[in-house]
Amino acid sequence: MTDNTADDPVQLLKNLIACPSVTPTEAGALDVLEAALNAIGFAVTRLTFEGDGSYPVDNLFAIRGNAGRRLLFAGHTDVVPPGDLAHWTTDPFTPRQADGKLYGRGAADMKSGIAAFVAAAAAIPVEAGTIMLAITNDEEADAINGTAKLMAWAQAQQHHFDFAIVGEPSSTANLGDSIKIGRRGSLSGVITVAGTQGHVAYPARANNPMPALARVVTALDTTIDTGTAHFPPSNLEVTSIDVGNAISNVIPASGTIRFNIRYNDLWTPDTLADWVRSRMASVDAAGSTISFALAGEPSRSFLSPLSDDVETLAATIADLTGQRPSFSTGGGTSDARFIAQYGPVVECGLVGPSMHKADEHIALSDLTGLTEIYRAFMLRFFGAVS
Repeated sequence: MTDNTADDPVQLLKNLIACPSVTPTEAGALDVLEAALNAIGFAVTRLTFEGDGSYPVDNLFAIRGNAGRRLLFAGHTDVVPPGDLAHWTTDPFTPRQADGKLYGRGAADMKSGIAAFVAAAAAIPVEAGTIMLAITNDEEADAINGTAKLMAWAQAQQHHFDFAIVGEPSSTANLGDSIKIGRRGSLSGVITVAGTQGHVAYPARANNPMPALARVVTALDTTIDTGTAHFPPSNLEVTSIDVGNAISNVIPASGTIRFNIRYNDLWTPDTLADWVRSRMASVDAAGSTISFALAGEPSRSFLSPLSDDVETLAATIADLTGQRPSFSTGGGTSDARFIAQYGPVVECGLVGPSMHKADEHIALSDLTGLTEIYRAFMLRFFGAVS
């Protein structure tokens, strides 16, 4: 299969958007990408990972070159569901170009980053160095059989890298105004307060868990830390308080508190869980019992070293846009957390306010601008220009 769109980020992005690759169905998106990469000299390996209580996932690893410095680009072809189609102007998987914008699910998050990088790689001499791509179709959901396993496979195959870029939409208001040099970790938990159910007219025969629930929530509503040099303060948000009781004359038997903590590099999941337990222990449970359990697998925070490669990327962006990017660690989690276990990684991509929304879109000028940022950075990274 041949492809003549590898050097055209707009057409390649249109071809990718046309694939309804809602997690975990890749819907031909990896076929489109494989054809484009083959056309510019990449050797492509397709891998399916499954198990660990999740669905099978298709992944792609591509490499060109076997000498010089080694650059990895990582991203995902899967997208979130489009939601109610009535909120879209046209079919979300039929790319629509209008008024200098390109519309479609995945336009911002993050098929555009992939299209820009492939088009940039097409302009880099093969002899310049080694370029690799690690692309999954499972970032938006479980992320179990995607990048984590793809990177472990690459490590086993001796596909090491000197620097990695994840093409997530990292810019805030203008292309290149921000790159992410790290991400906060995420820890979710469920706290259960158990009392004794009973009739509201006979409170002495029951033990209402509600006062203890309120005290636990109050105990959690406190400063965790004041932040670090590159991270904002950790924050805990209570997301649910529930006793499952729709009856007004029954004292509930128990209640649950659900929360999530986004935390900085002062903490690990273990030390943070200990902090939660210490806050629980400070509460007067009034005869109730309080227990705590993690909800799902926590993700760790990471911070990439501020190396010469990060400086090269920042200088490249400044030269092309006239604005030096800020270094950010804000936002949610991304697959960069898996890549950071193997080497330095940053996130550098488009502006993303429309991601996950109806009529998701990007500015076409931003797409071509990102392509030029990637191309110019690679030339400097590989030493092709000073």
